[in-house]
Amino acid sequence: MFPHEPKHADATGAQEIDRLSSQEIDDAKLARMGKRPVLKRNFGLWSILGFSCTILITWEGIVVLFLQAYENGGLAGAVYGFIFVWVGVASTFVVLSELASMAPTSGGQYHWCSMLAPRSAMKIISYLTGWLTVIGWQATFATSCYLCGTLIQGLIALTHSNYQPQNWHGTLLFWAVAVFSLIINIVGGNLLPRFEGLILVLHILGFFAILVPLVVMSDHGDAHEVFTNFLNLGGFPSQGLSFFVGMVGCIFAFAGGDAAVHMSEEITNASTAVPASIMLSVLINGSLGFGMLLAMLFCLGDIELALQSPTGYPFMSIFLQATGSVVGTAVMCSIITTMGISTSVGMLATTSRQFWSFARDRGIPGWRLWSQVHGQNRVPVYSVLLTMCIACLLALINIGSSVAFNDLVAMSISGLYLSYMVVAGLLLYRRSTGAIGHIRNGDSELVNTVGGKLVWGPFHCRGIWGILINACALVYMSIAVFFSFWPPSWAVVVDTMNFSVVGTMGVVLLSLVYYFLRARRIYDGPIVETA
Repeated sequence: MFPHEPKHADATGAQEIDRLSSQEIDDAKLARMGKRPVLKRNFGLWSILGFSCTILITWEGIVVLFLQAYENGGLAGAVYGFIFVWVGVASTFVVLSELASMAPTSGGQYHWCSMLAPRSAMKIISYLTGWLTVIGWQATFATSCYLCGTLIQGLIALTHSNYQPQNWHGTLLFWAVAVFSLIINIVGGNLLPRFEGLILVLHILGFFAILVPLVVMSDHGDAHEVFTNFLNLGGFPSQGLSFFVGMVGCIFAFAGGDAAVHMSEEITNASTAVPASIMLSVLINGSLGFGMLLAMLFCLGDIELALQSPTGYPFMSIFLQATGSVVGTAVMCSIITTMGISTSVGMLATTSRQFWSFARDRGIPGWRLWSQVHGQNRVPVYSVLLTMCIACLLALINIGSSVAFNDLVAMSISGLYLSYMVVAGLLLYRRSTGAIGHIRNGDSELVNTVGGKLVWGPFHCRGIWGILINACALVYMSIAVFFSFWPPSWAVVVDTMNFSVVGTMGVVLLSLVYYFLRARRIYDGPIVETA
């Protein structure tokens, strides 16, 4: 009980005082980083944990994308590739958690660059990192909606044998998912946190709803084959090269670790809740994902039949072979599709908040418009609308070529991981030189922003362990980015060419043009705002 609180205050009053006190503490921390509290803090630990877990949806992603690991790596390659990625992602998430604990702002990577980079290079490094994050999240949201649209098409093909899927059908379904995500985000308030908490329950219960019938009803493969059988169906010169190319599916299944970071200004006790949600999400999703991967590999059935599935997704055929029931398979696939649609809701929130924050600091053309916040629930409506419109325009690519649209998957990996690499490299340099101190009670000066001193947050890996984890994260991210640009087969034709490097570098070059024409005169990193 607080000293000023009346002794006869009821439980509701005490809770209200605690809540207001927590918000005041969060706002004070934000002010020390030079930012005014603009958004409403509706998320607690449970809801932001649901948000983080359901952005990753690793076990669902493994089911949908396991074919890539199977073709390049085989059964054993899929197992060991997942373990490699899980360890690498865990080390990367430790670094993100440390940075989020130091500076829990919606800006995320570009803000961290501005506080860690040398002053002489701060502007350009922070600016480019901001655009890499924009590329990564815009591509990730569009990819999520695209996968949901094609999953719905797969369900229709599963239940109606005379259905002939067309690319434009997928685009229309894409738009439907985007509009649903828009509605949840525009309403704002307590709806989004409650929605994410509910989806976390479905995420966990849905895992068992699929795992149990799959394992119980299907014929099981041989353990020796699962753990020792490698494949190189992409025709690469070596099995090792094939293995690393096949890991891209697993990497994408863990994409979006910084999602909670960009919601920081809407979370109570963000400096501890965000790191906790990030680390718990990699533990929960990694465990569920590995369990589901093993179940899929042991219960493959006739893999050649699965590869020829008219649904476009081999996992639907695997489920059908296991259950022998179209209705049962449709229910199982509907769980995964529902989770995908729910993920798109969170991805729109994250993408729009990062875009809004970068606009707030004048890194985006038309920043005055995109940085506005509206309504009683204080939602950046214009940024939400623009994000949805960009995704819907990208969906038009699918009408002409689904191959071209598939490169967005790789762009989401390259954009996000390149932004992680920049901040991880700067953090490793700063921690190795002892440039980061500890906060002292009673201090009110600026910290962890341009011109402020660097201090660790509550989540911090001390000493040599922090340096080793940081270094391991950089090695893993370098591998992930490098192989995200590779095609799925050695003999490259138009249908298998990976154009993501063109898309990523193209946006970077355009952002550089804007920087030298205008942004270098108005962008100075995160603006220190006054109350």
